[in-house]
Amino acid sequence: MAPAERRPGFSKRAHISIFTSYVFAIVGVLLGVVLLIASFVSPGSFAFARSAATDAVRPAGEASAVTRNSGRSVIDIISGYIAAGSQNAELAEELHLARAKLAEMEAISDENRRLKQLLSLREKDIRPVASARLIGSSPASTRRFALIGAGRKDGVLVGMPVRSATGLVGRVLETGRRTARILLVTDGQSMVPVRRIKGNVTGFAQGQADGTLIVRLIEMGINPLEKGDLLVTSGSGGLYRPNVPVAIVENLTRDGAVARIISDPAATDFVMVEPIWQPMTELDMEPEQ
Repeated sequence: MAPAERRPGFSKRAHISIFTSYVFAIVGVLLGVVLLIASFVSPGSFAFARSAATDAVRPAGEASAVTRNSGRSVIDIISGYIAAGSQNAELAEELHLARAKLAEMEAISDENRRLKQLLSLREKDIRPVASARLIGSSPASTRRFALIGAGRKDGVLVGMPVRSATGLVGRVLETGRRTARILLVTDGQSMVPVRRIKGNVTGFAQGQADGTLIVRLIEMGINPLEKGDLLVTSGSGGLYRPNVPVAIVENLTRDGAVARIISDPAATDFVMVEPIWQPMTELDMEPEQ
C-alpha cells in the first residue's frame, strides 16, 4: 500500500524545473531593472549594443527596402496605367464633343448660307396692308391656325397672304374687327404653289399638321429635288406673290419631298398682311394708247 503522504502523479524533476524557472525569471527581472537604470544614468553605455543589433539586422532591412521599392514601383506602374486609361477616355470624350461641336458649326454655317440666299430674294417692295403681332397659334391641334392683332378695321380681308420677315406664314381665313384668323401653311387644308430656285422645278406644297410640308411635283419622272433645296412661292394661280420663301427640302419622296417650313409661327412675333397678288395678263402689259 502506498504511503498516505505521497501525491499521485507528482514528480521531483518537475518540482525542480518549476523552481529553476522562477529563479531565472527573478534574475531576468533584476537584470532588466539594472539595465534600465544604467540606460538612464549613462545612455551612451549601450551604443555598442545598438550598433551591433543594427549591423545584425542590416541585410534583412535592405531586403525589406528592396521589396518595398519594388512593390512601390509595381503600384506606380499600375496607377500610371489606370491614370493613362482614364486620361485616354477623357480625351476620347473631348474629341467626340469637339466633333459634335464642329458638325454643329458646319450645320449653322450651312443654315446661315441658306438664310443669306433667302435675304437675297427681293423684288420690288410691296406695301403691306397691315403689320400686326401674331397673338397665338394652335400647335397642339390637328388643325393649324393662328390669330393676329389686325382685322377689317385695318384693311385685312379674307384670302390675303400673311408672311414674316423670313417667309410665308399662311393666309387670312376669317376676319374680325380688330383680329384675323390665319390658316397656316402647315395645315392640311393649305395648298401653296411652289418652285425650286435652281432649275425652276414647280409643284404644290401641302401642310401635314406636324410642322412640315409634303411637296408634290407637277412634272412626273426623275425627282430633281435635293436635300437642302430652297422652295419659294411660284405665283401660279395668283393669291401668293412669287419668290416668297416657303420651306427647305429635308427628305425626298418618289414624286416630291418632305420640306421644313422656314417661318415657324411659334418663333414669330410680328407678321405682315399683303394684298392678294394677281399675275399680270397680256392686256395689262399693253401700253396705253
